[in-house]
Amino acid sequence: MDQHGSGDQAEAASAPAAPPKRRLIPRLLIGVAALLVVVLGAGAIYAYTIDRSLTKNISRQDNLPADNPTAPGQSPRPTRDPQITGTLNYVLLGSDSRDPDNCGNGRSDSIMLVHLNNKRDKAYIVSFPRDMYVNIPGYGKNKINASFAFGGAQLTVSTLEDLLGVRMDHVALVDFEGFIELTDSLGGVTVKNAHAFSSHGFDYPKGRITIKGEQALWFVRERHHLPAGDLDRAENQRNVIQAIVKKGLSHSTMADPVRYLSFIAGLAKHVTVDSSLSDAEIRKTALSAHLTGDDVQLLQAPLSGFGTTADGQSIDVVDQAQLKALATALKTDTMEQYLNAHPEG
Repeated sequence: MDQHGSGDQAEAASAPAAPPKRRLIPRLLIGVAALLVVVLGAGAIYAYTIDRSLTKNISRQDNLPADNPTAPGQSPRPTRDPQITGTLNYVLLGSDSRDPDNCGNGRSDSIMLVHLNNKRDKAYIVSFPRDMYVNIPGYGKNKINASFAFGGAQLTVSTLEDLLGVRMDHVALVDFEGFIELTDSLGGVTVKNAHAFSSHGFDYPKGRITIKGEQALWFVRERHHLPAGDLDRAENQRNVIQAIVKKGLSHSTMADPVRYLSFIAGLAKHVTVDSSLSDAEIRKTALSAHLTGDDVQLLQAPLSGFGTTADGQSIDVVDQAQLKALATALKTDTMEQYLNAHPEG
C-alpha cells in the first residue's frame, strides 16, 4: 500500500492535456455489485427462502462512520435533501480480508457505489479506480484505495462522502472467495474470449468459453499474458460481469430454486455489512425493487487524465467538473439524465 502524501502533492500532479481514450479497469467487485442488484430485483420470487438464505449467512460489523466523527480532519457526514427521498446508496468494497479489524493486512482494490433510484427500477454501479487521487479525511491527498488501509471501511465511506458530498446509506465488504463461489453457484458462465492465453494452470482458448470457480477468477485477474495488458483484462472483466448478471437473471436460474438459493447463500457467506442494515431492511428493499439485467448501468467515476505526484506515484486525476455533475445526479435522483449527458460513463 502506498504511503499517504501531503496536500501539496495535488498541485504536483500533472495530467495530460486531453482525457485518455482508455477506461480504467473495473475491478472484481463490479460483479458482486451487479449480483447484489440481481438479488434485490428478484427478491419477490423467493421472498421467504431468500430471506432465510441471507439472514443465516450474512455477517454484520459496525463499519459505518459516526454522524459526527471525532477523528482529526473528519467533518460531520452529509445529510439528505428532504425533498429527495427513496434513493439508496451502498458502498461495496472488495478486499482480501473480510475482517474489518484486520484491514491493515488486507487491501481494497475495489471501491464501488451502487445507487438505487427512488422507483427501484434502475440501478447504477459506479466504480472508483484505486489510483484516483483524492482527499482522505485526516490523511491528506492520496490514492483512494489507501483509505481502507488507513481506517478500514469507515474511513473509505468517509472518503467517498467527502469526495461527493453525498450520504452513503450502507456498506458491504466482500472477499475474493465470494467471487469464485458466485460462478460456481451459477454452474459457470459463458463469455467470448478475444485472446487465447493460459494462467495458473488454466487454458483459455479464443472464442466462447464457459468458466467457473478458480478458473473464472484467474480469467479476470490475468494481464501479463494478454497483448494489451490491463486493457485486455478490463475487457475480460466486463465480459464476465455481463455474463454473471445475464445468467443470474435468466429464467433457467430463477426457475431452479436449488441453484438460485445456493447462489444467494454463497454470496451472503462472503459479505459483511454494516450493523444498521437489518434483515427487515434487506427484505423491504428486495420486495420494492423490480429490475432486469438491462436496468443495471455500469459506469466509472470521471477522470481527466493521469499524472505523477512529487514523490513519483502514478495517479488518476479527477475530472472535477464532471464529478460535480455526478454528485448532483446522485443527490437529486437524476442519474438517467447524467448518463444521457455523459454516455461514455
